[in-house]
Amino acid sequence: MEASGTDELSVESRDGQCPERVLGRISDSAGVKLTDLAFAQLMDKNDPLRETRSKFAYPKNITLPGVDLTMVLPDDDAIYLCGNSLGLMPRNARYYVNRELDKWSEVGVFGHFIGELPWAKCDDYVVEASARLVGAHPDEVAVMSSLTVNLHLLLASMYRPDRKRYKIMMESKAFPSDHYVVASQIKFHGYDPDTSIVHVAPREGQAVLLMEDILECIEKHGEEIALILFSGVQYYTGQLFDMKRITETGHAKGCIVGFDLAHAVGNVALKLHDWNVDFAAWCTYKYLNSGAGGIGGLFFHQRWHDGHRKELQMDPVCRFEGWWGHSFEKRFTMGNKRDLAPGAGGFKLSNPPPLLVAPLLASLEIFDSLKFQTLLDKQLLLTGYLEFLLKTLSKQAEVENRPISVLEILTPSDSSQRGCQLSITLRIPVAEVHAALMKQGVVCDERKPRVIRVAPAPLYNSFTDVFRFYQALKVVLESFETVYVG
Repeated sequence: MEASGTDELSVESRDGQCPERVLGRISDSAGVKLTDLAFAQLMDKNDPLRETRSKFAYPKNITLPGVDLTMVLPDDDAIYLCGNSLGLMPRNARYYVNRELDKWSEVGVFGHFIGELPWAKCDDYVVEASARLVGAHPDEVAVMSSLTVNLHLLLASMYRPDRKRYKIMMESKAFPSDHYVVASQIKFHGYDPDTSIVHVAPREGQAVLLMEDILECIEKHGEEIALILFSGVQYYTGQLFDMKRITETGHAKGCIVGFDLAHAVGNVALKLHDWNVDFAAWCTYKYLNSGAGGIGGLFFHQRWHDGHRKELQMDPVCRFEGWWGHSFEKRFTMGNKRDLAPGAGGFKLSNPPPLLVAPLLASLEIFDSLKFQTLLDKQLLLTGYLEFLLKTLSKQAEVENRPISVLEILTPSDSSQRGCQLSITLRIPVAEVHAALMKQGVVCDERKPRVIRVAPAPLYNSFTDVFRFYQALKVVLESFETVYVG
C-alpha cells in the first residue's frame, strides 16, 4: 500500500494522466475511499515533502483572528490555504534577520562588506536561486525593488511606441496594478490609454480566456501592438497561460512580450530564457514566502543586454538608471560616467535592503534543498485532490436538490492550465462563507465580486489540510441551507 502511493506521486511516470485518475488508482490499491480521512493520511505518509512543513512557522487556531475557539481545538494547526496571497514564514527567516540586526548593532557601517550576508551585495546571494526558479541565466535576473516598480522600469525601457506600433495588449481582467502601470506608461509616452490598450476578454458567460482567442487577438492587432503584457497565472481565476505560445506568436508579429509572474513564480514551471520571453517581473511574498512587502525580482533576456546588442551593432536599451545599477567594481570610485552593470543588474537603482533579502534567502534555501519537479508532482495531486472533493460536494448537493451548496470552480480543470490555486464561486455571498470558514480556522481569501481562492501550497500544505477544508466547507454550506432555504 505504501509503495503504490509513493510510486504514483511521480509525475514523470504518469505523464498525460489526470490527477483524479491517479488518485483513484491509489485509492483502489489501498482499499480506502477518496472521501475518507484515511486516504489523506495515506498520501501524507508517502509524501516526499512531508518534512518541509516543519521548516515553516505554521499558524495555530488560537493565534488567528476570527476563529471561534468553541468550534476548533485552540492548539491545533489552522487550515492555511492562502499561499497565493502571503506565504508562510520560513523558520530560518527569524535567524537570518536577527543575524543582520546583530551585525548592525556590533559593527555598524562595516556590515556593508563583512559577514555572511554583506549588505552592499546581499542581493547577489539570492540571484542564482531565483534564476533557477524562473528558468533563466543569473545575469538575466535582478532581485530588487517591488513588482510594480520593476514593471514600470521594464516598460520604460521596452515600450517604445511609434506611429505604427503604439498599443499594449493585456487581459481585460488583469490585476488592477497592471492596468495602472500600462495606462500610466501610455500616458507618459504621450498616447491615450482609451485607444492604445488592446484588451483580451473571456467569451460571454465564461470566466477564463481561451488560448485561441489570445493568439487570434495577437494576429489581428499585431501590426499595431508594440508590447504584450500578460499574467503568468491569472490572479482571479488561477488560470495558467501558455507563455511559450504567447511569446512565439507575439514575436512573429514583431511585438515585445513580457509577463507579470506574481502568481506563477515558485508555483509553476518557468523557462523564461528558453521561451525567449523578453522581460518579466514578480513579487516574492506569495509562493516564495519572503514576507509582506518582500523584495521583488525581474528578468531581462540576454539578447537585450548591451554586450549582445553591441555585437549585432544595435543601439543599447535605454533605461532609467541609478547608482546601484552601475558595475560594482567601479561604483565606489564615485565617477559620473555611465558604466552599467551587465545584464539585468543594470536596472538596479538603490542599495538592496538586507532585512528583506534575509527572509527570501531563508525561503530559497528550502527550494534549493529539493527538486522543483518533486514540488510540481505533489502540487498536481494536492490540487487535484482538492478539485475532486469540491466536485463531490457539489454533485451531492445537486443529487439532493440543495441548490445553495452547489459551487462552481472557475479555474481550468486541465491541470496543465493551473498551479496551486482553485477559484470557486457559490450561490450565496462569498463574504459570508469566508467569515464562516474563518470561524473554523480556515485561512483562504475572497476576491470581489464573487470568488473564494483556495491554494494548497505543496511546500507546507498536506492532503489532510485539504480534507479538513472540505469538511469545514461542508459544515458551512449545510448551515447556510438552514438560513437561506429553511
